[in-house]
Amino acid sequence: GLASVSPDGQMLALGVDTAGNEEFSVRISRIEDDSTVDESLVGVGYGLVWSHDSTRVFYTKNDEAWRSYQVWMHTVGGNTEDDVLLYQEDDELFWAGIDQSRDGEWLIVQSESKLTADVRLFSTRDPEKNFLVYPRHTGLHYTVEPAGDCLLIIHNKDNADFDVAVAPVGASTPDSWELIYQAQPGQRLSEVVAFQDFAVVNMRDAGSMQLRAFARSGEGTTADSWQAGVVIPTEDLASIGFYGNDVWQAREVGFSIESALTPETFQRWSLDSGAVVTVKRTEVPNYQRDDYVQYQEWVPASDGVLIPLTIVHRADVAKDGSHAGILYGYGSYEISMDPWFSPTLLSALDRGVVYAVAHVRGGGEMGRAWYDNGKMLTKRNTFTDFVSCARWLVDNGLVAQGRLAAEGGSAGGLLMGAITNLAPDIFRVVHAIVPFVDALNTILKPELPLTVGEWEEWGNPIESAEVYHYMKSYSPYENITAVEYPAILASTSVNDIRVSYIEPTKWIQALRDTVTNDPIERPIIQRTEMVAGHGGGSGRYKKWSERAAQLAFIFDQIGVK
Repeated sequence: GLASVSPDGQMLALGVDTAGNEEFSVRISRIEDDSTVDESLVGVGYGLVWSHDSTRVFYTKNDEAWRSYQVWMHTVGGNTEDDVLLYQEDDELFWAGIDQSRDGEWLIVQSESKLTADVRLFSTRDPEKNFLVYPRHTGLHYTVEPAGDCLLIIHNKDNADFDVAVAPVGASTPDSWELIYQAQPGQRLSEVVAFQDFAVVNMRDAGSMQLRAFARSGEGTTADSWQAGVVIPTEDLASIGFYGNDVWQAREVGFSIESALTPETFQRWSLDSGAVVTVKRTEVPNYQRDDYVQYQEWVPASDGVLIPLTIVHRADVAKDGSHAGILYGYGSYEISMDPWFSPTLLSALDRGVVYAVAHVRGGGEMGRAWYDNGKMLTKRNTFTDFVSCARWLVDNGLVAQGRLAAEGGSAGGLLMGAITNLAPDIFRVVHAIVPFVDALNTILKPELPLTVGEWEEWGNPIESAEVYHYMKSYSPYENITAVEYPAILASTSVNDIRVSYIEPTKWIQALRDTVTNDPIERPIIQRTEMVAGHGGGSGRYKKWSERAAQLAFIFDQIGVK
C-alpha cells in the first residue's frame, strides 16, 4: 500500500497491510543489498514522504474511527517514542493526508471533508518552517501544488467546477490567487501537476477526461507567466492518470490511458515537440480490438435529464433483443466510473454478453452539479437513473428481458440494494460487492469507523428528521418487500473497515426471510473472505479466483455458457 524511495536513491520504505484493514507496517531497507534499516513503524495510515536529506520519514496515523488525523516525523533507525507530531486534525468531519512536492522541498498536508479543505506546507529540510496557505472556510475546497517559487491552486471560490490559480509561496488569501484557467460549462478541474517549466491539469470536458498543458515563462509567480493551455491528444471514453512524474526538471509528462478496449498504455507528452509517445502497452495474448466496439449513448432519466451510458460488446452483436447483459454502476462521492480494461470482461464479451456502465448522478462525470444532484436529499436520482439505463438496454434490443445482471460495489452496493427494491422485475441477478446496504443504521452510529465524515455525503439523520425519513425511504435493509427478487450474490470481507461485513450479513438474512424467490432458481447467497479488506483478496491469482466465482454465478443466472 505504501512505497517510497529516499531522495538519495539509497533506501526503500515499503508499507504492507497483511489483514486488509488499511493499516501498514513499514520496512525501510537499503536497496543495494536489501538489508533492513528500520522496521519500527506499525499501524501507519496512507502516505509516506521522505525528508530532503533522506534521514527522516513523514507518515500518518489513524484514530479509533480509522480516520487519518495525525502527521508524524520519524528519524530512520531511531526510536518511535522520539517521533515528532507535526499536525493533528481534531475535527471529526476532516481527515488529513500527506504528499510531497515534485522539487522535494515541501511536505503537503491536506485536511479535507467532503466539502471543505485547507492545506499546510512543511519544509522537508526543516519542518519548523511551515505555513497554512489559507484558513478553513466552510464550502471552500482547494488543493495546492508547489511549483518552485509559486503555488498552483485548484479551488472552487468562484466556480463550482473549480479554477486553477497561481499565488506566491506563503500564507495567502483567495483574493491574491491569480486565475490561470477557469473551467467552462461542462468542464471540471480535478488535479494539477507542476514541473520547472510547465504544468498539466487533469480535467473533464463533456464527461470525458482530458489533459491540458500550460507552459511557463520566467518565474511563473503571476498569471501572465503561464501560457494558454494546450490539449494533449488522448482517447475518448478512456481513463487517464499521471504516472512516474518525479523529476522536477523534466520536460515531459507521463500519463497512463486505458478504456474498456484499450489495455493500460503508458505514454509521454513532450513540452518541446508536442508529440505523444507510447512507452509501453500491456500485452494481452489473443486479443483483437477490432472484434469489439465501445460507444456512448444518452439515456433520458425519469425527470428528463440525459444520463451517459457507456456500452461495450462484440462487433457482431445485433440489437435483436436476445443477448445477456451486465450493467455496472456506482454514483457517489463525485467519483467517476471511467472505463477500464479487464481480461475478465473479454471473457464475458466473447460469450455474447453486452456490458454497460451507467454514469448516474452522484458521480463526477458531468461536473459538480452532477454530484450535487445525486447526494443528500437528491440521492434517489442515483437509483432511478440506473433503472432508466437498465430499461433502455432492454427497450432498445441490446439485452433480452430476463437476462440482465446488475453489479456495483461499496456505495455502488448501496445502489444495488436500492434498485433491487425499486425495480426487482428488471434484473435477473444482482451482484453487490462489499455493499453499503444498511446505510441508515450505520450513519446513525457516529462511533463506527468513518461515519462522522459521511454526514456531508448522506446527511445527518441524528440531527435532521427530514434526512432520517429520506434515508429510511431508500436504505436497502429497510425496504425489502415480499415479492420475487433477482438472484443475489453479496461479496464481503471480514476485515473491511469501510463497509462492515455485518451490513450484507443482515441484508442477506432479511432478504431470505422476506422475498418469495425459489431458492434453487433464484438463490440469495453471501460469500465472505475471512482474511481480506474492502478491496477483496490479495494477489492476482486470488483476485482471478474471486472473479471467476462471481462470473460463474452471474452467467448461470443470465443463461451464458
